[in-house]
Amino acid sequence: MFFKIDEVARECGLTKRTIRYYEEIGLLPPPQRSDGGIRLYSQNDIDLLKKIVSAREVLGFSLQELQQYVKYAEALRGQRQAYMEKMNQLSPDERTDKLTEIDRTVSEQLALMEQKIENIRGFQEDLEQFQKMVRDALTKLQQDGNQ
Repeated sequence: MFFKIDEVARECGLTKRTIRYYEEIGLLPPPQRSDGGIRLYSQNDIDLLKKIVSAREVLGFSLQELQQYVKYAEALRGQRQAYMEKMNQLSPDERTDKLTEIDRTVSEQLALMEQKIENIRGFQEDLEQFQKMVRDALTKLQQDGNQ
């Protein structure tokens, strides 16, 4: 089943312009086209866009970070699919190699997320320290005013 850009935009909470821009910069692969040239998106395209939106909103990824995130997500999807299709045909050593490759990709994606989380924690700690200074100053002022 395929979806037109209007449907995808509504489903993902994006504008048509943003979707086209994501295609232009390579965040989203070019969709299939109808005979009339209308973009046709698959459910996989919609799922990928939802992951992109989530990474952008929840983790605050920049466009460059989103591109890296998508690169890892695409690699992981391909690795998983290849492993699942050939799992029974692979020797134990080949399975180990494939799973090690998948693990490496997941680790890279997790490292990207962890770096963003650490940055957020740093901002949070700075703000908490500032709040403590403000509250200490308020407490001191209140104590001085009561004397």
